[in-house]
Amino acid sequence: MKPVYILYGFLESGKTDFLRYTIAQPYFKINGKTLLIVCEEGEDEYEEKVLRANDTIKVVIDDEENFTIGKLTNLENQYNPDRILIEFNGMWDSRKIQLPKSWQIEQQITMINCMTFEMYFNNMKSMLAEHIRRADLILFNRCDGLNEKLPVYKRNVKAINQAADIIFEDKNGEVDVTLDEDLPFDLKADPIELNNYGYGMFYLDALEHVDRYEGKNVKFRAMVAKPPEFPKTRFVPGRMSMTCCAQDMQFLGFACDYDRASELEEKSWVDVTARIEREFVKEYGGEGPVLKAISVIPSSEPESPVIDFSQPIMSE
Repeated sequence: MKPVYILYGFLESGKTDFLRYTIAQPYFKINGKTLLIVCEEGEDEYEEKVLRANDTIKVVIDDEENFTIGKLTNLENQYNPDRILIEFNGMWDSRKIQLPKSWQIEQQITMINCMTFEMYFNNMKSMLAEHIRRADLILFNRCDGLNEKLPVYKRNVKAINQAADIIFEDKNGEVDVTLDEDLPFDLKADPIELNNYGYGMFYLDALEHVDRYEGKNVKFRAMVAKPPEFPKTRFVPGRMSMTCCAQDMQFLGFACDYDRASELEEKSWVDVTARIEREFVKEYGGEGPVLKAISVIPSSEPESPVIDFSQPIMSE
């Protein structure tokens, strides 16, 4: 199989700079050819001497209608590359990407210009969301002077793709983003009471920082989910969330151990008070937050049952 690396991002997001730098790094070099497919050309260009020195062949496909399996297969037959890099056009529909059967995606990276993130998030959210959703790594660059906004940006991205690694960089390198002081609830409270939006922030933060919640108690209203693969003493309390549009709904919940879980009805509403512990859960694919129920009380559907992450980012 031919390994494929796809780079997403809008014009001037830093895709070309990233690939130019990466191609020349010793850790990225391999024996054999690299096929670089460029789907849009901005102000920055690839230097021919750098491409030659790294046995890289650049091909431009600047029409979305030409980005087809047939065209890509012809390029493979013509150049016989050992791997493929694709600098995808940020305005093309990434959902329509189809690759030859002999090509296997190894990594997908999304580049985001911090200076223009709010504009694209507020005005082209559905397209940006696809870039974010597909990525294994999301790299924000040009973050100089925006440190106060970075926690908000991180949460907006995490709401769309919880699994991706997120890196922020300014001219001096990587920026550390700390979220503790910007959480919409009191970490010192016992229990930590979570409203609608607070539950969404708790869910995203606990996935990444389970250490800060381990041993603490939380209280929130939740919908009951009962995955068939769970034992009778475990259920999932959570909330539906919307990150972009109504078609983009997903359920956010953690495994909860409760000795009377079998008595709960699917999609009923309950008020949960529980202690947070870290455990291995097969469905998580590793360790993560597990709730140990202290009380589970039948309740009613809240006025706002859906956590809405789709609201515009507000500039100060």
